[in-house]
Amino acid sequence: MEFQDYIPIWEKLTPPQRQRLKDGAARRTVQKGTVLHSGNADCTGLFLIQQGRLRAYTLSEEGREITLYRLFDRDICLFSASCIMRSIQFDVMIQAETDTQLWIIPSGLYKDLMEESALAANFVNEIMASRFSEVMWLMEQIMWKSFDKRLAKFLLEESALEGSATLKLTHETAANHLGTAREVVTRMLRYFKSEGMVRLTRGTIELTDTEKLEALLEA
Repeated sequence: MEFQDYIPIWEKLTPPQRQRLKDGAARRTVQKGTVLHSGNADCTGLFLIQQGRLRAYTLSEEGREITLYRLFDRDICLFSASCIMRSIQFDVMIQAETDTQLWIIPSGLYKDLMEESALAANFVNEIMASRFSEVMWLMEQIMWKSFDKRLAKFLLEESALEGSATLKLTHETAANHLGTAREVVTRMLRYFKSEGMVRLTRGTIELTDTEKLEALLEA
């Protein structure tokens, strides 16, 4: 697929606008673990994901991480160009969870496009609304869901993403996703183990009874 196939509003842009986007976008391949964006002070540009997976997360004052959402093939990351949106007042970090291929559209280029095209501005607003819905959903989970359900849901989602019941996942990594301490994750995983839902080895969590985990979510 070509660059333009990843931009839903492409056909509605003018030929000069299309050419500017095409000429300005830079294709990049990054390795798993690469931090692509490190907060509001870093206004890299819009990330247009061709193939791979990115993780958007934020940090507490104590340095604790929590995953806000993930980005997959054909997704567009706006927080990496937060300087073009004055309403963004909090830092978001973007990291590659897998080897990822993407295009980077410079912030200044897209900001100019937004100023001359209501279509481009509305497109950004729609994506931003979707991302904030995901963040609000996360807040509801943290406030109203017990941690055992949150951890069970996370493990099931990881299993679906990786296509395997055996996850190469440390307790620290799980804690970073869920915004809690490693010790909290360890205690809950030991409980899951005692109930026959998981098997634990160093650096690995194996889901041994997904039906029980799913039943926990519905309880």
